[in-house]
Amino acid sequence: MKLKIAYQGVAGAYSYIAAQTIFPNQEYLSYPSFEEAFKAVVSSTADYAIIPVENSNAGRVTDVHFLLPQTGLYIIDEFFLRIEHQLLGLPQAKLSDIKSAFSHPQALAQCSQFLKEHQIHPIQQIDTALSCQDILQKDDLSQAAIASSAAAEIYGLKVLASNIENAANNTTRFLIMSRNNILPHDNGGKFITSFIFKTRNIPASLYKALGGFATNDINITKLESYLLDGKFVSAQFYVEAETHPERLNFKNALEELKFYAQEWHILGTYQAHPYRYL
Repeated sequence: MKLKIAYQGVAGAYSYIAAQTIFPNQEYLSYPSFEEAFKAVVSSTADYAIIPVENSNAGRVTDVHFLLPQTGLYIIDEFFLRIEHQLLGLPQAKLSDIKSAFSHPQALAQCSQFLKEHQIHPIQQIDTALSCQDILQKDDLSQAAIASSAAAEIYGLKVLASNIENAANNTTRFLIMSRNNILPHDNGGKFITSFIFKTRNIPASLYKALGGFATNDINITKLESYLLDGKFVSAQFYVEAETHPERLNFKNALEELKFYAQEWHILGTYQAHPYRYL
């Protein structure tokens, strides 16, 4: 029986490409939003969800980190995908015809230099590949989409310009989400443990909560904060630390964090992808 993999977007989107790369020859379920992709896994409609969380050029993907703690799902792995954007137009179009380009806000940001250079107006769309469908429906030679070469093949569009992203190493990081917390065996290698916590509303609470990670020689690779309940006095923090829960130094650091944190919850532990260290 094939695995069912949920992703946000439509066929040809980068999440679709990542899903095919990570889980080849499986069943891929398309959803219009990240939240609906998460819900598919929660409801057992899908086995896993493939979710983009950040890009090396455009930064974090809006709302994903905020949604992660709310889903009840666990992070079981990470994957890095090299993103190569193409400017796609109708088969009879030329680059000189293009006045506007449709795509996801992240893709538009990643191609901002090319768009500015060619005086092409960026127009936001919910998904890169969905933009291709829009171009076909509008049937306007002056409009293009920014998407993958796979999307060009799927929707029969013409590549007007290749690799138009700002940075040559443009890469997006994806997380693989599961209903089950699959804790990998600690083989002495490099692991990432993701967790969330809320600090007490006292001076230096964040400094004290994370102090144990410094004293136990644990590298924190990511720290993000989010306001809670519309209030400006309390925050939730998302952390990624280079460690494994079974290691004594992490247990010691966690004991110190618990003393200064109101709530904490581990979202998952997974082997660090080799791309991190290239």
